[in-house]
Amino acid sequence: MKYVVLDLEMCRVPKKLMTDKYRYNMETIQIGAVLLDEEYNVEKKFSTFIHPEYGRMDSFIEQLTGITRKNVYDAPYFKEALESFVHWLPEEDVSCVSWSKTDRDQIINEMQAKGIENAVISSLAGSWIDSQELFGDKMNTDRQYNLEEALIASDICTEGRAHDGLVDAYNTALLFAKFMKDPNYKLNDIYTMARVEEVDHLSVSMGDMFKRFNLQLVVL
Repeated sequence: MKYVVLDLEMCRVPKKLMTDKYRYNMETIQIGAVLLDEEYNVEKKFSTFIHPEYGRMDSFIEQLTGITRKNVYDAPYFKEALESFVHWLPEEDVSCVSWSKTDRDQIINEMQAKGIENAVISSLAGSWIDSQELFGDKMNTDRQYNLEEALIASDICTEGRAHDGLVDAYNTALLFAKFMKDPNYKLNDIYTMARVEEVDHLSVSMGDMFKRFNLQLVVL
């Protein structure tokens, strides 16, 4: 079994542009994906920008993702991007992984709204793996942590800009691989201290703990 780790970036759809056909407030503008082999090593990568049909590239999205109007202007539409993604997938059986099921739901909803049918994507959606849920199990909590927190807690050093689809897919792949390869997985010591304080409902938050830790590193 191989695993394809996927991340979507999206733009906002203004209310005035929502219709009975497309009633969702987000639309995909990038698909990033990383294929892991049977031993959870990175085998290959995929990335494509997507031209939005309903959404708008505003300054907030451009600053958050680094994706510009120029990047998506001549990009393929969602249907063609999905077809390229499916063509990139290996012939072997794969399971799809993402940081949360938000990306799965976005793909399903967008396909339905745009009248797209794809048996491969539908099959992947039925066996989707939620890494955010896996991390919650490791933390023994129902709280939904973000990807950055999980990477820090897992002592995974990352490169690249967050909210780039390929970068986030790659970092999620590193985290998922660690879950699967390391039966003795545990949080780093600093995060463990922060976790104890959070559980005990003390005044210091985990964010404050990391700020203090970073400050100490600078001072030293």
